[in-house]
Amino acid sequence: MHPHTLIEFLLLLLIAASAIAIVTSRFKVPYTVFLVFGGILIDLFRVPIVDKVGGAMGNLLSPDVIFMVFLPGLLFEAGINIHIRHLRATFVPILLLALAGVLAAAFIAAYIVHWGVGIPLQAALVFGVLIAATDPISVLMLFKEIGAPKRLSVILEGESLFNDGTAVVVFQILVASVAGGTLSLGDGVVRFLVVAIGGGLLGLALGYVTSKLTERIDEPRVEIMLTTVLAYGSFLLAEQLHLSGVIATVGAGLMIGNFGAEAGMSPRTRVALWSFWEYWGFVINSIVFLIIGIEVHVFDLIGHGAAIGISVAAVLLGRMATVYLLIPLGNLLSEPISWAWRHVLVWGGIHGSVSLALVLTLPDDFPARELVLSMTFGVVAFSIIIQGLTVKPLMRGLGISMGQENEYDQVRTQRMALTAGLKDLEQLHEEHLISGPVFEELSGEAKSRIREIRKQVENLHTHHPELVAKEMQDARKQMILSEKSSIKKALGEGWISLHTAEEMLTRADKALEDSEDSEATD
Repeated sequence: MHPHTLIEFLLLLLIAASAIAIVTSRFKVPYTVFLVFGGILIDLFRVPIVDKVGGAMGNLLSPDVIFMVFLPGLLFEAGINIHIRHLRATFVPILLLALAGVLAAAFIAAYIVHWGVGIPLQAALVFGVLIAATDPISVLMLFKEIGAPKRLSVILEGESLFNDGTAVVVFQILVASVAGGTLSLGDGVVRFLVVAIGGGLLGLALGYVTSKLTERIDEPRVEIMLTTVLAYGSFLLAEQLHLSGVIATVGAGLMIGNFGAEAGMSPRTRVALWSFWEYWGFVINSIVFLIIGIEVHVFDLIGHGAAIGISVAAVLLGRMATVYLLIPLGNLLSEPISWAWRHVLVWGGIHGSVSLALVLTLPDDFPARELVLSMTFGVVAFSIIIQGLTVKPLMRGLGISMGQENEYDQVRTQRMALTAGLKDLEQLHEEHLISGPVFEELSGEAKSRIREIRKQVENLHTHHPELVAKEMQDARKQMILSEKSSIKKALGEGWISLHTAEEMLTRADKALEDSEDSEATD
């Protein structure tokens, strides 16, 4: 394929994504779902550039492209935005769903497909594993769009980020057994532990080293470049070492988001960093979902309609069994998850590009390969379109709030916004850019609203004492971070020695750690 053709095709995707984004933002419908619809329409109407791309289309959705180009960026962007405190608070349900949940769902779906469709058991087991893992690309963007409650989002996002390690390793074991390999269950368990734990430790270590580098730099462009190298470098290095690139990239993102960005980056760098990764995640998501839509050939899937229908039912039954059986166990060890949330965990387990990447790696002589391909594409299409369109109405019907911060957060945000506006107004007046009467009137209005908000805050503090403790923790944490920034500045200016700075930073780090531990136990 000529490079010009590829560029034209990518431009078509970006134009289509922009148009769909405008429409979905206006009509408040899920962006990811309509990206797939857009891709299907591009394929159905045979847009000329798609015909020119021809057989090279599959290369854009090949396992190498998905795993090496698309996935690391999405995983890293998710990692830097997940607070470790939230992850620790939801560790039990995430661990249950990402390990036992994937295996149980895979085997339930596999046996139903084996009996219902009639494909060999080994092929059915491979299908069950590759479709069992929820897809981070699909889940992350969908739940970000609909504004799901934070803890519910963290559970689903955390599960989708970590269950790929389980699915990929078990998938490789099963494919090897189908091909006549001799890999035993015991070897598989050891391999999984090495791959998962090794990948996580590697990602955390690389993230820590990068965080230390960014501490010594105050140049947003360079620091963003270093995080880009980290996101893709951690994935590639882990894969080269036969570890989990997925878990390594997530670990690197968690380290940067929870340590590097807060302790070693200036406010302007943090804003630039999050803006860059938010944009890059948006671009990757847009391209992936449009290509999925183009590759889901509707008329080809109709020929395997019965098998796809059985597969969809099997996958949903497997998901239901794991969530409804495992979550009660998790409730014994952590904060309980309500029945309403369990229903959302079942229906919100979206499948997507990771399943497609795995199924495309199947060898040509794999039993019932074409049927397994069609079933996988069919389940993914159903998952993204049907489940993606209905998860928001389901949450509304269950009485789960969406995209709504609590009253206290709203009041605090209003107070901060008004205070910032008043400060800018005072600066305009000092620089004689507005007249005295205008300043007096506008500042009076702002101060009056600030007084009203202050009364609201005091009232909330009276009725909810825990809010005072939370605000105290946030303020203390910010003070410690400011203290660390001042110590580093003093060291850079030569006001204190390196030894003194290290001692002071160690004490500040200990205070910050104690503050976060106290926050996590509340």
